[in-house]
Amino acid sequence: MASFPPSVNEKLIARSRPIGELLAPTSPFDKKCGRENWTVAFAPDGSYFAWSQGHRIVKLVPWTKCFNNFLLHGTKNVANSVNTRLSRENSDGGQKNKPCEHIIDCGDIVWSLAFGSSVPEKQSRCVNIEWHRFKFGQDQLLLATGLNNGRIKIWDVYTGKLLLNLMDHTEVVRDLTFAPDGSLILVSASRDKTLRVWDLKDDGNMMKVLRGHQNWVYGCAFSPDSSILCSVGASKAVFLWDMDKYSMIRKLEGHHNDVVACEFSPDGALLATASYDTRVYVWDPHIGVILMEFGHLFPAPTPIFAGGANDRWVRSVSFSYDGLHIASLADDKMVRFWSIEEDYPVQVAPLNNGLCCAFSTDGSVLAAGTHDGSVYFWATPKHVSSLQHLCRMVIRRVMPTSQVRNLPVPSKVMEFLSYLT
Repeated sequence: MASFPPSVNEKLIARSRPIGELLAPTSPFDKKCGRENWTVAFAPDGSYFAWSQGHRIVKLVPWTKCFNNFLLHGTKNVANSVNTRLSRENSDGGQKNKPCEHIIDCGDIVWSLAFGSSVPEKQSRCVNIEWHRFKFGQDQLLLATGLNNGRIKIWDVYTGKLLLNLMDHTEVVRDLTFAPDGSLILVSASRDKTLRVWDLKDDGNMMKVLRGHQNWVYGCAFSPDSSILCSVGASKAVFLWDMDKYSMIRKLEGHHNDVVACEFSPDGALLATASYDTRVYVWDPHIGVILMEFGHLFPAPTPIFAGGANDRWVRSVSFSYDGLHIASLADDKMVRFWSIEEDYPVQVAPLNNGLCCAFSTDGSVLAAGTHDGSVYFWATPKHVSSLQHLCRMVIRRVMPTSQVRNLPVPSKVMEFLSYLT
């Protein structure tokens, strides 16, 4: 298990190149509270980028157009340049399938966002129901917004129309995640200590309540094959759930403070978790072992200090599309890019008051949201992956990690294909 002292030789680490920024509109009478950008998201096909500007507002922009504007006109941009404003109930602004900017008023403070895309052959799990209010086509793209009042609103990205209003949580909906398989299964994580599973192809029917957390649930993430869900929350909790049986697989133990973010690697072999204990852990979720530790404070704090206000709380973590790089965002005003093949950051970038981060769909850009509702973008590290890493990724595209371990190959080959260090 590797650990890096972040203060050593940090001046020698490369700085990430800023791509651009989207600044939230402000007025002299705006309250500072309520402007936080708790979440940023890229559409699965890379067509849109969305973020919460604070004060009930979500902004949707065509990502390719936004990126090209950064390249042509420099980094600065103002996020209120849009001339389309959608009401919180219904509006039909924009031509379907033609990306255009939208501002959506969600009616309450937005804590979470998630894009979901539909695959027609993935039918609803609901049986004996032939009629549904919505029939989602192959080109369907949805945006789910989790609100302060416990509601979840589902929007048609192309038209901005409100499709569903899901009401069952009793507290803030802190995170949302769609199953990557196109089934439009949505999981929500809430401060009411539960996770709820919704089937949007069955008109938003709530299928299951997952209980096990004894305190707030901060985040959740699906494995790439949609078979496993990870959920994290207060009291050092990291849970893995079997999403076929809706049962708990195991609880991962190792963090010393609240765990606030999680994400699987693209091949599903690794799981990254971020905690207020100043650490990011990279796990083998299939056996519950910590493979790597990325520290944000040196020397590593004692469990007592790590469990308190240590000024290095890690707020967010994200896995890149290449499966090689991880981004973390902490309270020390730094964004760090890590490689799973190194025990130190390969790039860093300054950021004040950061709250969340996410890689673009192709992994070339990292977006990070801040307390004032703005978003900042950086170019991500570009490295040629090792042959070993490419082999690890490729074989897990045709079989899960559990089957890789059972292959009848020599021990040296198995060691080559393993992430264990």
